[in-house]
Amino acid sequence: MAVFSTYRSVLRNGALTRLLAGEFISSIGDWLYLVALLVVVYQRESDTVILGIVGAGRVLPYVFLSVPAGILVDRVDRRLVLLVTDIARGVVMLGLALLVFVEGPLWAIIVLTLLAASLATFFGPAIGAYLPSLVRDESEIGPANSAWASLDNLGFIVGPAVAGLLIAVGGLTLAFLINAVTFAIVAMVLWGLPARPPSRAGAGDAAPDGRPLSRVLAGSWRALSGIGLVNVVGQFIFGGLSVLTVVIAIDVLRAGDAATGYLNAAIGVGGLIGALLSGVLVLRRRLAPPLLLGAVLFGAGLVVVGLSGALVPALIGMAALSIGDLLLNVVDTTLLQRIVSDEVRGRAFGVLHTVTVGAYAAGAFLLPVASTVVGLPLVFGIAGGAIVLAVVAAVALIGEAAVQPVKLDPERLVLLDVAAFAGLAPGRLEAAALGATVRRAAAGEAIVEQGAPAEAAYVIASGAVRVTQTNAAGDAAATELRTMGRGELFGEIGLLAGSGRTATVTATEPTVLLELDRTAFLDLVSSSAVTDRLLTRFPAPDAHAGPRVAPREVAA
Repeated sequence: MAVFSTYRSVLRNGALTRLLAGEFISSIGDWLYLVALLVVVYQRESDTVILGIVGAGRVLPYVFLSVPAGILVDRVDRRLVLLVTDIARGVVMLGLALLVFVEGPLWAIIVLTLLAASLATFFGPAIGAYLPSLVRDESEIGPANSAWASLDNLGFIVGPAVAGLLIAVGGLTLAFLINAVTFAIVAMVLWGLPARPPSRAGAGDAAPDGRPLSRVLAGSWRALSGIGLVNVVGQFIFGGLSVLTVVIAIDVLRAGDAATGYLNAAIGVGGLIGALLSGVLVLRRRLAPPLLLGAVLFGAGLVVVGLSGALVPALIGMAALSIGDLLLNVVDTTLLQRIVSDEVRGRAFGVLHTVTVGAYAAGAFLLPVASTVVGLPLVFGIAGGAIVLAVVAAVALIGEAAVQPVKLDPERLVLLDVAAFAGLAPGRLEAAALGATVRRAAAGEAIVEQGAPAEAAYVIASGAVRVTQTNAAGDAAATELRTMGRGELFGEIGLLAGSGRTATVTATEPTVLLELDRTAFLDLVSSSAVTDRLLTRFPAPDAHAGPRVAPREVAA
């Protein structure tokens, strides 16, 4: 339920929802453009070497311009960077549409393609730095990244299919025109979004307050190194996989050219599943387990693909490794956005894009060469082991930075320290704390009264209470059983035993309590171990007579 609640919260964030919807439309347009571009080049030259040069040329601007793009993103309004570059890319698409329509020279098409790629280098640092400014609190960052990854992968699936249909029906020019329209749509969306105040942005090699960047990032280098390690190794492997997919389809599986499309489709489907899965796992307080799960899926998928002699197992392996890769990407992006302060976030993404694109290019060259020397199964087996080892090392480097801070009011934090709840998952305790009612009692106020029905349990957040009881004979004088203070629990035994209140609990000073109703409390302690501990630890039905007993002493 917490997952659905968080996503409903994200969807209610109008600015964030509009940005994600606009960029989803743009991602479909980007795939229209890419497919159409490759078709144009191949139709003109019928030369795979030229095709490869164009493909590689589109990557080079990311290597050289991502860091300068990140610096610019940290100096000016990030929304403005996205807006200007999207408008410029739309104009470039119109130019490409014109050149294709009039059958202009190929060199001019390639020049405009490189210009579009250069403008695109600003997108990664800008969106990575701008998106956190649209969320209402840090708990929405992970789900927002997951939603963005889901839509991006859906675009990866839908875009090429739509491109094929449009090219068949309306020709290549239409694909470029539609991509220009998608940029116009995104520009209109961005125009209505809130600006990021330039005064918060860093400039040059210093933060806005004059501190050197080395001081701004002090204490973060180990965690950032871990994030970078995962990205570099993952992109190196994916670079090689992008080339070897053709080899697997034709030479290993002997399934023909169509199998290349099937394998890439499996990557797209796996990426979509991974993005959706990350939306659940990124809500966990501890993000190390999702990272390790992503590594295992990535590595196991590579091994399956390397050993496959048939198409179906290879498709399953491709989907599995893609699930793992997307899980790693979403968690890494979320960690980076949390760890790096807003003033230098653009530069952090710029540096990360530079090194990961370089790793991708290196993998695209080295892994195919290695496969011809030692064979595909061994290369994929080593690569699978490498990603697992890289993530294990990264988890050690990231350390406590992989533990998301608890976003609870001070009054609610007390629930995590109740000894009676020891052993319960932090996520369950946090959810219970968020759902609890904060109740305030004045000095002398009776919180529960002997003989009344038991409807709730209480945890003392501050203040103190006195527990009293009258005997069965109904004597007027009440016996004081004990006093209780912060972090102590009362009222639970009546809920567990289904009995009425057998004692009265009165505030001795102004007191703040967390009230857990019957349903919430019983759901929280539903495990038999916790229930048994509560029943045996505190023999009084509603209040705890005598000193608190440590869990280890009870277990004995």
